[in-house]
Amino acid sequence: MEHFDVVIVGAGLSGIGAAVHLQTQCPGKTYAILEGRDAIGGTWDLFRYPGIRSDSDMYTLGYAFKPWTQAKAIADGPSILNYVRETAREHGIDPHIRYGHKVLSAAWSTPDAAWTVTAEQDGQTRTFTCNFLFLCGGYYSYDGGYTPDFPGAETFKGRIVHPQNWPSDLDYTGKKVVVIGSGATAVTLVPEMAKTAAHVTMLQRSPTYVVSRPAEDAFANWLRAKLPAKLAYSIIRWRNVLFGLYFYNTARKKPEVVKKRLLDMVREQLGPDFDVGTHFTPNYNPWDQRLCLVPDADMFQALKSGAASVVTDHIESFGPEGIRLKSGESLEADVIVTATGLVLKPLNGLALSVDGKAVEPARTLSYKGMMYSDVPNLASSFGYTNASWTLKCDLTCGYVCRLLNHMDRTGLRQATPRNTDPTIGEEPWLDFSSGYVQRAMASFPKQGTKAPWRLDQNYALDLMNLKYSKVEDGVMEFSNPASRKAAA
Repeated sequence: MEHFDVVIVGAGLSGIGAAVHLQTQCPGKTYAILEGRDAIGGTWDLFRYPGIRSDSDMYTLGYAFKPWTQAKAIADGPSILNYVRETAREHGIDPHIRYGHKVLSAAWSTPDAAWTVTAEQDGQTRTFTCNFLFLCGGYYSYDGGYTPDFPGAETFKGRIVHPQNWPSDLDYTGKKVVVIGSGATAVTLVPEMAKTAAHVTMLQRSPTYVVSRPAEDAFANWLRAKLPAKLAYSIIRWRNVLFGLYFYNTARKKPEVVKKRLLDMVREQLGPDFDVGTHFTPNYNPWDQRLCLVPDADMFQALKSGAASVVTDHIESFGPEGIRLKSGESLEADVIVTATGLVLKPLNGLALSVDGKAVEPARTLSYKGMMYSDVPNLASSFGYTNASWTLKCDLTCGYVCRLLNHMDRTGLRQATPRNTDPTIGEEPWLDFSSGYVQRAMASFPKQGTKAPWRLDQNYALDLMNLKYSKVEDGVMEFSNPASRKAAA
């Protein structure tokens, strides 16, 4: 059984970032990354569907310590994957990764001040111990996406695929394609598949807010040509962060104003004859669900050219030739893509226990959006829903390093968030109305109604709370001193 100071779960965007922060800020710590798959990259290696790309700009989705240097701010999946792998190579992360190690459970022992981590490799059980466990495996199941039970699906003569498990042998050239869904994956797939398919139909139950922006940031590219890379990157990053905060707050305070502007932008793209009211006007306010970003208006261009179309209706059933709708209409299809969402899992799907007692995630409160009440020496990297994922992950990694260094200085081996305030109420971890979120929230940890248990979804506030606030805040309990023998 091997022992490490820190075990990181997941070698994706978050896990590689965590390793770099750990090496930089806690250089004496030993660590290993346990990765269930056989490659670095996480989401960006798993998802292989046509057109896969970021839905955030790379100046904020990129790491704070590694400037994004490519021309496109809205980058394709292979470019992001290369960025993550390049980061790992540059910082010597690769030797620390244990591939094919799917972590199943972790058990904390207070007397030992350590986690025992159980993983599966090639059907064999592997165990590791560590003093701190850092979960960086994201928030959804890698085993498969969510597909509703469509009546008659077994009778369809064509192929049904989910974007999370895209088959490498799928040839849709010259074929009729129906993409079920209206989220970020659907609006990515439709224009890309429309380039070679006979026709692509996006079938949605209800519309989503769709916003176009240039794939390349002209100001950012100009600034990068004039200034040193790190300085230009920092300026662009902060500009995008501040604009994102302004837009989100405006959407919350003046939803009707923002809604009108978003829909006006769609009408500008599609023209006065397109039925924007039916196909692009959601029944919720902006940022009640995540906005969908389309670079260079590619989705709108596909619709205007006739290569793609949108149908807003409900599915009655599948049939041999396609899909029957509740309106009585039918959609012929050779290929049906179910872009119907993810299966979310709390705490990377691990079975956790503390001193023999099972941890029920739904009965815990989230501390600063990264640790959990009464669970010692464990943090998870979870990004923003209203901004780039990595912005929050960078801050989380920095806080974990501060916590580790504080425990080393004080000789205390255990850090446990404790809620002793009876006035703290409970709220869902996320307040998004999206189906994939609502299906899972009952099993997720809760957030509190007051700091430090509240999720602010605000980078500026989190910067103060995670980077500059005191580690000893009266809520984080430090305990379990090292014995004289252990200290020696």
